[in-house]
Amino acid sequence: MKSTQNTRFKNSWFKDSAFLALLLTTSVCMPLIGHAAEVSAFSDVQNIHIRQLAASCAACHGTQGNSVAASGDDGANAVLAGMAPAEFTEKMLGFKDGSRKATVMHHHAKGLTVDEINQLAVHFSQQKRVVTTALKSQTLKAGHE
Repeated sequence: MKSTQNTRFKNSWFKDSAFLALLLTTSVCMPLIGHAAEVSAFSDVQNIHIRQLAASCAACHGTQGNSVAASGDDGANAVLAGMAPAEFTEKMLGFKDGSRKATVMHHHAKGLTVDEINQLAVHFSQQKRVVTTALKSQTLKAGHE
């Protein structure tokens, strides 16, 4: 005679296993669905590597290459999203060989191979350009409630 506790354990294990399988499946498939519009010319390994390199560009050039344009500031960081691959490559190679002057970009470019620069050029050319402006500065009042 089977105990009801043993049956419940098996059913619970099955439910937990089914839930775990569903969770793993969605965690693998959902990112692919979310990025279905992105078409990559690279293998999965190359794509991950280039996306990691591109993520480091976000510190100055904004998420997916969309830097915030400072109003009236010509020194704003370049918007990389939607930039033509040839333009991106030319500028980066200029930073790499020192023919294009910069404050920090020559350090970044020297750490990249020509192949990585070409792949980053394609990556950023595929990103949607979003025009944003910097937030207006606010003055905090000393006496607030």
